[in-house]
Amino acid sequence: MTQMLQPPAKSACLMAVAGFGAVGGLSVYLVGLNPLALLVALAAYVLGAGLAVWHMLHGYPHGRIGLCNRVTFMRLVLATALLAPLFGTAAAWPVLGLALIALALDGVDGWIARREGLVSDFGARFDMEVDAALGLILALNVWAFGTVGLAVLVLGVPRYLFVASAWVWPWMARPLPQSQARKLACAIQIGALIVLLVPALPAALAHLVLWGAGAVLLWSFGRDVLWLFHTKGRVALSL
Repeated sequence: MTQMLQPPAKSACLMAVAGFGAVGGLSVYLVGLNPLALLVALAAYVLGAGLAVWHMLHGYPHGRIGLCNRVTFMRLVLATALLAPLFGTAAAWPVLGLALIALALDGVDGWIARREGLVSDFGARFDMEVDAALGLILALNVWAFGTVGLAVLVLGVPRYLFVASAWVWPWMARPLPQSQARKLACAIQIGALIVLLVPALPAALAHLVLWGAGAVLLWSFGRDVLWLFHTKGRVALSL
């Protein structure tokens, strides 16, 4: 007999289905009835939500999903809906508004997880990957609006370059210790990208924001790379 889904799995599946509808609605809100934009946003959401549900089914240790993971799902919805403007025409302010909501929710899920006693490796990884996706998607939106050109990818691709480097140097794939500095750097990254979405932002200010936040990210990732390099073959210690 097929085993029934446990409560966290049921909740995750229901959230995934509800999120699908939310992504569709937000995409139409941003760009109207644009089939290509809608398809891309929904496909990206299905991929992200599908991976999240699969990992939850195979590695989530708690008996309930909690508000913390619901908030992260909400952030995934916002991030994937923001793909729609890349394939359609959207005004800057609605894009900026959704990005601000995503930023406001950043860090809330972790705080709630600690309050609920639902901290998990799954939740931390889910949060991190949504942050990375949001950063890249916002960077592409800034590029599409023509604020600072392709240089904005300095704020969008570091996480993915970091992950890809593990194909060459396997020691780069080892887990990192918790770091408040890393979380702050991520918040600065997303905050800077939101500032760069502000219409009619002066070019001098835009470049100052871009390279200032880029320097913070370079420091953060460089710090992690050095930690991983110097602790190869040793027991992980807290930063």
